[in-house]
Amino acid sequence: MPQRDAPSDSRSSASVATRFFPVSAALRPYVSTIYLTEISVPRGGRVEDYLHPEWANLRFVEGDPPLAAIGADAVLEAPRFIATGPTSKACYFSARNMRTWGIGILPMGWAKFIPLPADDLADRFADGKTHPAFVRFAPLAHALRRANDIDAAAASINDHLSRLLPDAPPDDPAILAAHVALVDDDLASVAGLADKLSMSERSVERLSHRAFGFPPKLLLRRQRFLRSLGRFMLDPSMAWIDTMDHHYYDQAQFTRDFQRFMGMSPRDYAARPKPILGSAAFARAAAAGAAVQGLHRPAG
Repeated sequence: MPQRDAPSDSRSSASVATRFFPVSAALRPYVSTIYLTEISVPRGGRVEDYLHPEWANLRFVEGDPPLAAIGADAVLEAPRFIATGPTSKACYFSARNMRTWGIGILPMGWAKFIPLPADDLADRFADGKTHPAFVRFAPLAHALRRANDIDAAAASINDHLSRLLPDAPPDDPAILAAHVALVDDDLASVAGLADKLSMSERSVERLSHRAFGFPPKLLLRRQRFLRSLGRFMLDPSMAWIDTMDHHYYDQAQFTRDFQRFMGMSPRDYAARPKPILGSAAFARAAAAGAAVQGLHRPAG
């Protein structure tokens, strides 16, 4: 992934705030959190950051639309309603003055609300306003533009999602079981995952692509990496060797994974400003129990 240079003259005077809102009990198997990010920068300035790999997200932007790119893709102006599938690569983004409402969609939620396999939109984002799979969420864009009260706006998102539940397809318990297994720190192999699910490895492969977006081996690598990254995000003073998950053989293996998932070395990432994700990690851990969405433990 080509690295982009952060504009050094605007970061220090930018105002960035992210707030997380819990969802109702009925939505907890499907949605991690509802969140609001507000960014204010001096005229002509920008802030930029890298989103780590995560599950799917729906984002509704008011103000200046951000520039974004997943992995080594070209940097493009993002749509006002950004529908992003599960990712295995960092997403670069650059923002001016904007307010963005987000909805974290867990694998069970993808199967519940999105009528296409997760691997169809893996490592990609789409314009949710025009993509047929997201038509049921499009009315939220108008409703959020009209909302003046933040708590009421979050409640309206929760209510909208709740109204979709009665007509949604029934749950597949294998998806929840696989998700629970993936966030188990002790899970180390695809064979172990298949054993936990009482499924053949071929069946696990199919389930993994359909509901999680990627092959199970890649998902296990991603979880191992995210556990390491999550520790660093909550304590950037830690040396990388101290954040490494216990499943890593050595630091070289960790560095290869870091390059695969973030598109840069651990040293380069540590040296970069994190004006948005740095503080958001603490807020998310306090509100939802995990610094990054990929480590969110599903309810159900």
